[in-house]
Amino acid sequence: MSDIYDLHSHSTASDGALSPTELVLRAQQHGVTALALTDHDTTAGLREATQAAECAGIRLIPGIELSASFESHCLHIVGLNIDPQHPQLLEGIAKQQLIRDQRAQKIAEKLAKKGIADAYSTLKDVAGNGEITRLHFADFLVSRGYAETAQDAFDRYLSKGKPAYVPTVWASLADCVGWIRDAGGVAVLAHPLRYKLSTKWINKALVAFKTAGGEGIEVVTGRASVDDIRLSYLHATKHQLRASVGSDFHAPGNQWLELGRLAALPDGAAPIWQLF
Repeated sequence: MSDIYDLHSHSTASDGALSPTELVLRAQQHGVTALALTDHDTTAGLREATQAAECAGIRLIPGIELSASFESHCLHIVGLNIDPQHPQLLEGIAKQQLIRDQRAQKIAEKLAKKGIADAYSTLKDVAGNGEITRLHFADFLVSRGYAETAQDAFDRYLSKGKPAYVPTVWASLADCVGWIRDAGGVAVLAHPLRYKLSTKWINKALVAFKTAGGEGIEVVTGRASVDDIRLSYLHATKHQLRASVGSDFHAPGNQWLELGRLAALPDGAAPIWQLF
């Protein structure tokens, strides 16, 4: 029996709904044999997830998802098989967390101007030691009756051009890839089609990504159609990048974003996990 990989998932250490232990157990229930926990700009959930995976008999691949600025765009870089305690990575995480917290405060200030109070203090309590993400704000807006769904909250308040949107300058693409490599990991461009970049821009980004030391691209994602997989694989082939798979699981209840519910890699694709 071949391994079932899911190399992109989130826990309550960032914006997931399940604790690291609950996430691992759900992965086991859905047949995943190799899981990467890749929380946003934090490795706080990895110790618990590793212990749970040992008990569950599945392989836990330590990971992270870093937000990176590339010219005027924000890209997400997944780091796989990292050393969570590496000094350069920890220093980079601290910088990202400061940027993220400052953004959260600014979003809350903008919401307050719209008569929506207490967002930051409420979400600090909700997140605990975890990171506050825009998804936290979306859930907050739904809970307070200002939006019907998380997507509605983004459409009304949080997306570019909306009242609570805050432009954010993250660490550079080269820095994020460098931190991952310093920590012994491999860098993967997450969900390449979600950025809605033109062919010119995605190729430009992938050239910069590979030049920085990036080695993979998510070819199969939780939402990917047959055409999406074909296009992502074309990018992988053109730029000689290895192929990764990841659901980007955040919470139960979305049948299209379930742990392990992923299509097979295209024939001929070089799997990223051959590197670790």
